[in-house]
Amino acid sequence: MRSTRDRIASIVVDLGYGDSGKGGVTDYLCGVGEDSLVIRFNGGSQAAHGVTEPGGRRHVFAQFGSGMLRPGVRTLLSKHMLVSPLAMLSEERCLRENGVKDAFHRTDISEDALIISPFQRAANRLREIARGGSRHGSCGHGVGETASDALRHPDEALRAAHLSASDLPRRLRRIQERKRAEAADAIAACRNLKRSHAEIACLEDASVPERWVERLGAFLADARIRSEDDVHALVRAHGHLVFEGAQGVLLDEWRGFHPYTTWSTCTFDNALSLLDGYGWDGDIIKIGVIRGYATRHGAGPFPTGNAMMTRLLPDADNVMNDWQKGFRVGWLDLVAIRYAIAACGGIDALAVTCLDRLKPIRTWDVCDAYETPTGTIRDLSLGPRQDLAHQESLTSLLASAKPKYRMTTDREDFDHKAIEHALAVNSLLGEPAEGLLISTGPTRADKTVIF
Repeated sequence: MRSTRDRIASIVVDLGYGDSGKGGVTDYLCGVGEDSLVIRFNGGSQAAHGVTEPGGRRHVFAQFGSGMLRPGVRTLLSKHMLVSPLAMLSEERCLRENGVKDAFHRTDISEDALIISPFQRAANRLREIARGGSRHGSCGHGVGETASDALRHPDEALRAAHLSASDLPRRLRRIQERKRAEAADAIAACRNLKRSHAEIACLEDASVPERWVERLGAFLADARIRSEDDVHALVRAHGHLVFEGAQGVLLDEWRGFHPYTTWSTCTFDNALSLLDGYGWDGDIIKIGVIRGYATRHGAGPFPTGNAMMTRLLPDADNVMNDWQKGFRVGWLDLVAIRYAIAACGGIDALAVTCLDRLKPIRTWDVCDAYETPTGTIRDLSLGPRQDLAHQESLTSLLASAKPKYRMTTDREDFDHKAIEHALAVNSLLGEPAEGLLISTGPTRADKTVIF
């Protein structure tokens, strides 16, 4: 996993549905170089990347990079990041209370990063509530609504550079008016639902833009918003880059199982395009992260989901909530992971996390194939990019797929059991990775490179 060259860019991507342990892997990688810069390259404030230090200090990162508990590590929110300023203020307060007093000082934000307005957040939530039993599994942060708006109305997209402009209130009023009109059907459907009142008021109250601008003052006092020239200079000043992905490849906007997807590119593509733009001349290591078992938070297909495992392996960071509902657990789905690796164009290293959580279970299994109405399959077809009809066909296939399991290990010694399971997983995946990192606990001290 270590390169002999001086300049290394490690790209961390979740090969599942999210929640695979990207935060802990990012924190571990930040110890590889003395001048690490964490670059967030997709998603937004809906991220929840938990990092626990050996001494017990813990923070769940949303918008700051997951290496920020280490002194000296910096964060760059790239132009592909969607930023929620008030949520970032709240996270900074949590970090300050946790002993990190200089989070904003060590964080730079690209002036081209999209800003999530309160009106996009409100419209997102109202649409999801109006879907009733057909929810898509949104986190309710407005990320998808903001990304969609930027594509449909690029001239009106709110970006970090606009936050200090004199015409910000006018821009916000325009967004509010448009979102109110676009969400008219959802507003009508949710008007009598108590839980929708705050979101409807946000879209209908003419004073909200000015009040939001007023609250924004505290963010602008501390946030470091940078031009692209400044961003390039920052990258050139660092020899070790850690690109921290959000969500997971199986939720990717074009490669995920439509319509249960996110408005975000979750593969390596954004990071690779940024490196190309930066003129990066060092090594690039593409790291795919999975848990030692499968999880899914939110609606959508999950062939290996298992009620017994869900009871046995609760997750303190992923509890029932109003937006994603329950957290589901099952055995690792290698068919889906093979597909994710193919969608990413391959990986250089595989990180297998959360193996310690499997301790209560004697034998460890994986799903290596599906039984389907048309026969047994081990691989999902990778269709043309941006072909949502193909992605919907995969969703239908997964809905009828019956997992076929095989045991990877039943050793009693946990350390050997964890290694044997990780090696077996890499082998059954077709040995896509030259490097293998395993995590047998929550801290960086529990991470081991075994080859």
